[in-house]
Amino acid sequence: MSNKMKKKLTPTQQQYQAFAKAREPKRSVLYNCIKAFIAGGTICTIGQGVQWMFTTYFDFTEVTASNPTVAVMIIISVLLTGFGIYDHMAQWAGAGTIIPVTGFANTMASAAIEHRSEGYVLGVGGNMFKISGPVITFGVFSAFVVALIKLIIQGLGGI
Repeated sequence: MSNKMKKKLTPTQQQYQAFAKAREPKRSVLYNCIKAFIAGGTICTIGQGVQWMFTTYFDFTEVTASNPTVAVMIIISVLLTGFGIYDHMAQWAGAGTIIPVTGFANTMASAAIEHRSEGYVLGVGGNMFKISGPVITFGVFSAFVVALIKLIIQGLGGI
Protein backbone atom coordinates (compact mmCIF):
# COMPACT_ATOMS: atom_id res chain seq x y z
CA MET A 1 0.00 0.00 0.00
CA SER A 2 1.34 3.42 -0.89
CA ASN A 3 2.28 5.98 1.75
CA LYS A 4 -0.42 8.32 0.46
CA MET A 5 -3.08 5.66 1.09
CA LYS A 6 -1.64 4.86 4.54
CA LYS A 7 -2.05 8.49 5.62
CA LYS A 8 -5.80 8.27 4.96
CA LEU A 9 -6.22 5.20 7.18
CA THR A 10 -7.31 5.45 10.77
CA PRO A 11 -4.84 4.26 13.43
CA THR A 12 -6.85 1.04 13.87
CA GLN A 13 -6.73 0.39 10.12
CA GLN A 14 -2.98 1.06 10.08
CA GLN A 15 -2.53 -1.41 12.94
CA TYR A 16 -4.51 -4.01 11.04
CA GLN A 17 -2.45 -3.43 7.88
CA ALA A 18 0.77 -3.97 9.86
CA PHE A 19 -0.72 -7.08 11.52
CA ALA A 20 -1.80 -8.54 8.16
CA LYS A 21 1.55 -7.77 6.51
CA ALA A 22 3.43 -9.52 9.34
CA ARG A 23 1.41 -12.71 8.85
CA GLU A 24 1.46 -12.70 5.07
CA PRO A 25 3.38 -15.71 3.75
CA LYS A 26 6.73 -14.88 2.24
CA ARG A 27 7.10 -15.87 -1.39
CA SER A 28 10.38 -17.14 -2.69
CA VAL A 29 10.84 -15.29 -5.97
CA LEU A 30 13.76 -17.48 -7.10
CA TYR A 31 11.87 -20.71 -6.38
CA ASN A 32 8.78 -19.42 -8.21
CA CYS A 33 10.93 -18.41 -11.20
CA ILE A 34 12.51 -21.86 -11.32
CA LYS A 35 9.09 -23.56 -11.23
CA ALA A 36 7.77 -21.25 -13.97
CA PHE A 37 10.87 -21.95 -16.08
CA ILE A 38 10.45 -25.71 -15.68
CA ALA A 39 6.72 -25.63 -16.49
CA GLY A 40 7.09 -23.27 -19.46
CA GLY A 41 10.04 -25.26 -20.76
CA THR A 42 8.09 -28.50 -20.46
CA ILE A 43 5.15 -27.06 -22.40
CA CYS A 44 7.50 -25.75 -25.10
CA THR A 45 9.31 -29.10 -25.24
CA ILE A 46 6.00 -30.90 -25.73
CA GLY A 47 5.15 -28.46 -28.51
CA GLN A 48 8.52 -29.06 -30.13
CA GLY A 49 7.95 -32.81 -29.87
CA VAL A 50 4.57 -32.46 -31.57
CA GLN A 51 6.17 -30.41 -34.35
CA TRP A 52 8.93 -33.00 -34.73
CA MET A 53 6.26 -35.70 -35.01
CA PHE A 54 4.56 -33.80 -37.84
CA THR A 55 7.83 -33.24 -39.71
CA THR A 56 9.07 -36.80 -39.24
CA TYR A 57 5.97 -38.94 -39.68
CA PHE A 58 3.65 -36.80 -41.79
CA ASP A 59 6.06 -35.21 -44.27
CA PHE A 60 5.47 -31.63 -43.20
CA THR A 61 8.19 -29.01 -43.51
CA GLU A 62 9.16 -26.98 -40.47
CA VAL A 63 7.03 -24.08 -41.71
CA THR A 64 3.94 -26.12 -42.58
CA ALA A 65 4.10 -28.12 -39.34
CA SER A 66 3.56 -25.03 -37.20
CA ASN A 67 -0.21 -24.70 -37.79
CA PRO A 68 -1.14 -28.28 -36.87
CA THR A 69 1.25 -28.09 -33.93
CA VAL A 70 -0.55 -25.03 -32.58
CA ALA A 71 -3.90 -26.77 -33.10
CA VAL A 72 -2.74 -29.85 -31.19
CA MET A 73 -1.39 -27.71 -28.33
CA ILE A 74 -4.72 -25.86 -28.14
CA ILE A 75 -6.64 -29.14 -28.06
CA ILE A 76 -4.37 -30.53 -25.33
CA SER A 77 -4.77 -27.34 -23.29
CA VAL A 78 -8.56 -27.32 -23.63
CA LEU A 79 -8.78 -31.00 -22.65
CA LEU A 80 -6.55 -30.48 -19.63
CA THR A 81 -8.67 -27.47 -18.63
CA GLY A 82 -11.87 -29.47 -19.01
CA PHE A 83 -10.54 -32.27 -16.82
CA GLY A 84 -9.30 -29.76 -14.21
CA ILE A 85 -5.64 -30.69 -14.63
CA TYR A 86 -4.47 -27.39 -16.14
CA ASP A 87 -5.64 -25.48 -13.04
CA HIS A 88 -3.49 -27.67 -10.79
CA MET A 89 -0.52 -27.19 -13.11
CA ALA A 90 -1.06 -23.43 -13.10
CA GLN A 91 -1.35 -23.40 -9.30
CA TRP A 92 2.05 -25.06 -9.01
CA ALA A 93 3.84 -23.39 -11.92
CA GLY A 94 2.39 -19.89 -11.77
CA ALA A 95 3.43 -17.82 -14.75
CA GLY A 96 5.04 -20.79 -16.47
CA THR A 97 1.66 -21.88 -17.84
CA ILE A 98 0.92 -18.54 -19.49
CA ILE A 99 2.68 -19.47 -22.70
CA PRO A 100 0.59 -17.64 -25.30
CA VAL A 101 -1.20 -20.47 -27.10
CA THR A 102 -1.90 -22.80 -24.19
CA GLY A 103 -2.61 -20.01 -21.71
CA PHE A 104 -5.04 -18.34 -24.10
CA ALA A 105 -6.80 -21.64 -24.80
CA ASN A 106 -7.05 -22.26 -21.05
CA THR A 107 -8.58 -18.82 -20.54
CA MET A 108 -11.19 -19.36 -23.25
CA ALA A 109 -12.08 -22.89 -22.12
CA SER A 110 -12.31 -22.07 -18.42
CA ALA A 111 -14.60 -19.11 -19.11
CA ALA A 112 -16.79 -21.30 -21.32
CA ILE A 113 -16.98 -24.03 -18.68
CA GLU A 114 -17.73 -21.57 -15.89
CA HIS A 115 -20.63 -19.85 -17.69
CA ARG A 116 -22.20 -22.76 -19.56
CA SER A 117 -25.23 -22.81 -17.25
CA GLU A 118 -26.21 -19.34 -18.52
CA GLY A 119 -26.72 -20.61 -22.06
CA TYR A 120 -24.54 -20.99 -25.09
CA VAL A 121 -24.90 -17.53 -26.60
CA LEU A 122 -25.02 -15.17 -23.62
CA GLY A 123 -23.26 -17.43 -21.14
CA VAL A 124 -20.51 -19.20 -23.03
CA GLY A 125 -20.10 -16.86 -26.00
CA GLY A 126 -20.50 -13.61 -24.12
CA ASN A 127 -18.34 -14.36 -21.11
CA MET A 128 -15.67 -16.22 -23.05
CA PHE A 129 -14.77 -13.05 -24.92
CA LYS A 130 -14.93 -10.77 -21.88
CA ILE A 131 -11.61 -12.18 -20.77
CA SER A 132 -9.99 -12.92 -24.09
CA GLY A 133 -11.50 -10.08 -26.13
CA PRO A 134 -8.93 -7.50 -25.01
CA VAL A 135 -6.13 -9.93 -25.88
CA ILE A 136 -7.50 -10.43 -29.38
CA THR A 137 -8.04 -6.68 -29.81
CA PHE A 138 -4.51 -5.87 -28.65
CA GLY A 139 -3.04 -8.49 -30.98
CA VAL A 140 -4.91 -7.21 -34.02
CA PHE A 141 -4.13 -3.58 -33.22
CA SER A 142 -0.44 -4.35 -32.61
CA ALA A 143 -0.20 -6.21 -35.91
CA PHE A 144 -1.80 -3.22 -37.67
CA VAL A 145 0.64 -0.75 -36.08
CA VAL A 146 3.67 -2.90 -36.91
CA ALA A 147 2.49 -3.34 -40.51
CA LEU A 148 1.93 0.41 -40.80
CA ILE A 149 5.42 1.15 -39.48
CA LYS A 150 6.90 -1.38 -41.91
CA LEU A 151 5.07 0.23 -44.85
CA ILE A 152 6.26 3.69 -43.86
CA ILE A 153 9.86 2.52 -43.56
CA GLN A 154 9.66 0.74 -46.93
CA GLY A 155 8.05 3.81 -48.49
CA LEU A 156 10.94 5.95 -47.30
CA GLY A 157 13.39 3.61 -48.99
CA GLY A 158 14.32 1.56 -45.96
CA ILE A 159 14.57 -2.17 -45.56
